[in-house]
Amino acid sequence: MKIFAPDYYKDFRCIAGSCQHSCCIGWEIDIDRKTADFYKNVPENFGKRLCENIDFHEEGGTFRLCENERCPFLNEKGLCDIIINLGESALGQVCDDHPRFRNFYESRTEIGLGLCCEAAAKLILEKQSPFSVSEIEDDSEFTETVPEEERFFAFREKAFRTVQNRNLPMERRIENLLELCETSLPEKTFSEWAEIYLGLERLDKKWTEVLEYMAKNPSPPKIPDEVSAEQLLCYYLFRHFSIEEPELSCAFAVLNFYITEKAAEYTGLLESARLYSSEIEYSDENKEKLLDIIYETEV
Repeated sequence: MKIFAPDYYKDFRCIAGSCQHSCCIGWEIDIDRKTADFYKNVPENFGKRLCENIDFHEEGGTFRLCENERCPFLNEKGLCDIIINLGESALGQVCDDHPRFRNFYESRTEIGLGLCCEAAAKLILEKQSPFSVSEIEDDSEFTETVPEEERFFAFREKAFRTVQNRNLPMERRIENLLELCETSLPEKTFSEWAEIYLGLERLDKKWTEVLEYMAKNPSPPKIPDEVSAEQLLCYYLFRHFSIEEPELSCAFAVLNFYITEKAAEYTGLLESARLYSSEIEYSDENKEKLLDIIYETEV
């Protein structure tokens, strides 16, 4: 299978103890069965500590979070005691993969970095050259060409180029993108969108503050940095643009963009992108509710 990724993908490095928003805090952390079985057989004191801090079950296990929802193996320096004691190869799939995500097609797999990680957000949003996707791995002797997918990737590339037309202001580029995809957003003020988002599941009180700010400040967002804005929208297209529902997923990407840019008035863009990704992109329930609102408007 061929593996494709954004051009910045190989530049990503976890900043570990320097991270201000550790992925080892505030998240339920699952352990795959193979790793859980390995942890059960680690000898001596560290093996005992592993077993005392994991709820094992049929599918594998889950770490028992400590006070403030910290992983029990996140030490005071913000480093992972499992890596320190057993090496990086001892991490489970969830820990090893984060903040990566994958989109699967018949002819390829695409892998990206999620904005919920502050190091990934900085890498993505501060990039100056245009976003692009390329092949990074091919471990198969033969890859079948799927005409429908080839047409989709060509159309998506046209969507990227539309967003990357730096001769036009960002607002005009978005208008052209929506026209290209034959879609639109529901006609709602940012106050109305804020009320919708306040009705979704929320994890971080700071996100609530952002939405309350938006409810009181309904004007469209100012976009002070159009290059960062371009990278943000290309990220949302890459992650969410769907071969099955291109119109709906394009509108969803644009909605994500606008809410993130509006939230940036309160937090700055790097933090608004991290918050939005954590609150929306990692919640299937929240995504489905927003997609339903867009779909109901389209039909």
